[in-house]
Amino acid sequence: MIKKIALGAFSLLFLMTLVACGQSPDVTANAKGNKMGEDSIKIGVNMELSGAVAAYGTAEYNGIKLAVKEINANGGIDGKKIELVAKDNKSEIAEASTTATNLAVQSQVTTIIGPATSGATAASSLESQKTGVPLLTPSGTQDDLTINKDGSTKDYVFRTTFKDSFQGQVLAQFASENMNAKKVVLYYDNSSDYAQGIAAEFKRKFKGEIVAESTFIAGDKDYKAALTRFKDLDYDVIVMPGYYTETGIITKQAREMGIDKPILGPDGFSDETFVKLSDKKNATDVYYVSGYSSKINLNEKAAAFIENYKKEYEDVPNMFAALAYDSVYMIAEASKGAADSTEVAKNLGNLKNFEGVTGVMTIDEQHNPIKSALMVRLENGAEDSATPVEVKD
Repeated sequence: MIKKIALGAFSLLFLMTLVACGQSPDVTANAKGNKMGEDSIKIGVNMELSGAVAAYGTAEYNGIKLAVKEINANGGIDGKKIELVAKDNKSEIAEASTTATNLAVQSQVTTIIGPATSGATAASSLESQKTGVPLLTPSGTQDDLTINKDGSTKDYVFRTTFKDSFQGQVLAQFASENMNAKKVVLYYDNSSDYAQGIAAEFKRKFKGEIVAESTFIAGDKDYKAALTRFKDLDYDVIVMPGYYTETGIITKQAREMGIDKPILGPDGFSDETFVKLSDKKNATDVYYVSGYSSKINLNEKAAAFIENYKKEYEDVPNMFAALAYDSVYMIAEASKGAADSTEVAKNLGNLKNFEGVTGVMTIDEQHNPIKSALMVRLENGAEDSATPVEVKD
């Protein structure tokens, strides 16, 4: 889902070093883990609570707090209450890695939820691999987050959401089968691995014709030149892999230029800021990939979640809140009977048919969830419908 995060030169070099080291399959050789507390179970939160992508982190933290409140009210885990140790990584990669170390080593947590973004998750995962404290990212989507360079699975890294490549497949299938699109324009963020990965998979899977392909860069504000080139072409939909910070502005400019074609995007659209940037009236006939929608009560648990979230925060939960809420319940299930964090990791890897508010999921051999996706449709800035998409291999 989300990889975008502010990068300074130091942070980029820092991340490259971490990823190079963190990909080694034998890094877990001395991972001993942290023991469960006698009276409470410590869960760490490494989240983007300020900075460039605080909208994601704040929503996820709200979902986490609600789930913990519910679990503790119902007796906790094995009679022990959950103790949250939450820290702000400030939407910075280097800070996320430092935070992971602090949580695992100093605070002695037995699991870590977050970060929300892929870049920060990649940097933080090395500490989980070294210490044996599992990391569960609610929304990190980069394909290789959970695997080593040799294709083996990282023992202590898991996710609750879809991979980038899966979203590309969903967009390609939905465009072809649900929108009957024969011709598309592909316009994506070339500065983001997230968007590039989705675009690449879309190109591999789409059965129709891509009549035009163009890119933009994060931070751009004026997209009229590219949109002018698209305006008079013969096509059915625009596919736009990117984040709300840019795609919201692009949608506004496209609609104001008279481009009324449907716009399809990934879960990076899933924030109310998209609607603010595009303006409500322009956020119409817009579709994006999601693992959750308040328009579809996938089960009784989802309906209760929406109601309880509204009571707690006076707001409707978005996908990020829902994914983080599920993450807590997944950890709670995996923590039952576990003596230490390494056993929690093993139990997470064996999680099957877990019923969450984002659907029923099973963790596969590469620590990704197997579950269906939704395509949410916006009409005048509000969720109008959500269509399940079962991806076909």
